[in-house]
Amino acid sequence: MCSNGVNTGQLETMIAMIDDVCKVSRRQMHNLAHTAEDAGFETVGMKLHAAQSLMDDVRALLDEAKDAIEDDAEDAGGVQVSLV
Repeated sequence: MCSNGVNTGQLETMIAMIDDVCKVSRRQMHNLAHTAEDAGFETVGMKLHAAQSLMDDVRALLDEAKDAIEDDAEDAGGVQVSLV
């Protein structure tokens, strides 16, 4: 569906793709944090776990962005797009 010159389906798909990248990155950070901790690099492990937590925050914001697509599309009325 297009709304105000934006294909909202594609917008939602792109946000989902970014979320997938974040999910993989979060998992890699988690694994690397444990590897570092197991090797005695406690500070590195702690920092990687903190980064992992921030990735959780990013993913939550991406979910909120996907949820807001319909509301924003409805509120952004009045935009007119024409082909030239």
